[in-house]
Amino acid sequence: MEVKARAPGKIILAGEHAVVHGYTAVASSINLYTVASLRLCSEDEDKIRLHLKDVGLDFSWPVERIKEVLSHLGAPFSSTPTSCSLEIVKSIATLVEEQSFPETKVGLASGVYAFLWLYTSILGFKPATVVVTSELPVGAGLGSSAAYCVTLSAALLAFSDSVKLDISQKGWLTFKEADIELLNKWAFEGEKIIHGKPSGVDNSVSTFGNMIKFKSGNMTRINSNMPLRMLITNTKVGRDTKALVANVSARKSRHPDAMCSVLNAIESISDEWSTIIQSHPLDDLSLAANEERLRELMEMNQGLLLAMGVSHASIETILQTTMKYKLASKLTGAGGGGCVLTLLPTRILFYLVLL
Repeated sequence: MEVKARAPGKIILAGEHAVVHGYTAVASSINLYTVASLRLCSEDEDKIRLHLKDVGLDFSWPVERIKEVLSHLGAPFSSTPTSCSLEIVKSIATLVEEQSFPETKVGLASGVYAFLWLYTSILGFKPATVVVTSELPVGAGLGSSAAYCVTLSAALLAFSDSVKLDISQKGWLTFKEADIELLNKWAFEGEKIIHGKPSGVDNSVSTFGNMIKFKSGNMTRINSNMPLRMLITNTKVGRDTKALVANVSARKSRHPDAMCSVLNAIESISDEWSTIIQSHPLDDLSLAANEERLRELMEMNQGLLLAMGVSHASIETILQTTMKYKLASKLTGAGGGGCVLTLLPTRILFYLVLL
């Protein structure tokens, strides 16, 4: 039997980095997806295989070898999401190191660690083949790792005893609310293996979709009452999210008062973002006024991110280009490269249509 699960990527509209330190962020899912296909095999096949199709990586482990290395895990515990201890990470590292891992792609190893932890925790040692494909660029600030963890967790939970899902049906099925909460918790555990100390905003918006407000692990769903159109530009400059987050923390330690002011200002921007997009524009003039307020907030947010040390020359080039057309842009995600958001006012879209 085979099951497929999919999860969307995300953009941070306001509050990246600040959210790691317990401040508010506003995020939205986007219509680019990661898909995981899981096919249980017969006991005779005796292997657990992971194929990361888009990056050309293919791994397989004999079930007995995984049992040998991770014997202390015991039975699967799919209903109780648990953090992966340092001891288990070291054991998983042994399994990964036994594979042929190209040096140029060694940065993706943490994603394989997350797979082995999620798989053995939720399904135990059942032989299976898992194939992952994605429309999301890796390491670009669009939540590729979160979508990966969410879609893996969803596919695994579909075969577990913890979720009531009729997988004999054809077509996409939706998890019940309690099951979605469980899924989100497991995805967060995968994210922790990949990023160390993530805020939880990425996996939450990928799990629940649409738009959310997130602070200190607490999520509020947002109903946007105005059209919001963003151009996403990929700088194609790679970066290390974990290192960028650590650098911001180090700057906060060196300049606690100044950074506290920066983070408080970002939280104010996030709160105002949330208020504006939930308001009801009465007419085109009020819509244009709201878009102008969002434009100013994006400019301020980007300036504060620059002060935090997470911008990059490639990002600044895009900002200068869009500024020529009086469009506001900001980085999204960890920064240091990755993607940039540009707000497209409604009037520009009308103008393009008339052309």
